[in-house]
Amino acid sequence: MLDKPVMDTGMMIQPEIDPREFRSALGKFPTGVTIITTKNDNDEYIGITASSFNSVSLNPPLILWSIDKNARSLSSFPNDGHYAVHVLNEQQQELSNTFARQGADKFSGLEVTEGIAGVPLLAGVCGRFQCKCEHQYDGGDHIIMVGRVLNYETCDNHKPLVFHSGNYARVTYCSPLK
Repeated sequence: MLDKPVMDTGMMIQPEIDPREFRSALGKFPTGVTIITTKNDNDEYIGITASSFNSVSLNPPLILWSIDKNARSLSSFPNDGHYAVHVLNEQQQELSNTFARQGADKFSGLEVTEGIAGVPLLAGVCGRFQCKCEHQYDGGDHIIMVGRVLNYETCDNHKPLVFHSGNYARVTYCSPLK
């Protein structure tokens, strides 16, 4: 049974929330897996794995994702910068793991081209969105990045990689419900 928040003079009183349990509860919602890439001020390629990707608007074309305020790469995503969001395919689990780690050259041995503003573009993904940062918002322990999509590409040859309950998962299609 789900607990309901207590109402007090029109204000919700939140029970103490355990961060690990909250994270586990959020993990019940399956998400796609993306890699966000950019170039820093030293022209070095930067990339991180993120599952916090979502559409915002069709007109203008806007997407969002979020980055931890403690991420070492946070400064590489300035308020006026460019980046690319890569939607990974189900065969790119190891690539996701590589970009989730700190340190090492994540781009070593990869087929990389450059897109708008020299942003590194990865090959073999299900979808790719090249963006210019439109807004950044405070989101608790994260910064919410809203990007204006300047260019996008899709590929129907692969199913997307999915993350659910702390594990990678695969998409299975079924017939429509009647």
